[in-house]
Amino acid sequence: MTMIYSSELLKGTLRTIILKLLADNKKMYGYEITQKVKELSRERIQITEGALYPTLHALEADGLVTTKTEYIGRRIRKYYSLSAAGKTATKEKVQELSNFIGTMITILDIKPKTA
Repeated sequence: MTMIYSSELLKGTLRTIILKLLADNKKMYGYEITQKVKELSRERIQITEGALYPTLHALEADGLVTTKTEYIGRRIRKYYSLSAAGKTATKEKVQELSNFIGTMITILDIKPKTA
């Protein structure tokens, strides 16, 4: 059985996850982001539309993400990509999260798993 992480844990990391995915993939559309996170987390992280789109809109409002609309057949698809400021912010956010995880490991006294 796969444990799905709580939305409470996800809330503080969603911006960083999205920024890093966009840095690694150049441009992505919303559904593609949710599926990539699901795949990379082995289904432990499942981002809902209700969490994803407000975060993408906030990143866009903050100037970290730009959008481009493309027609795919008869459908319109909105692609998100990082702005120059978004590229800088991604590095900072990933480093901040890495430091935070290290601090949590210390506070919670988590020992590495041995094989």
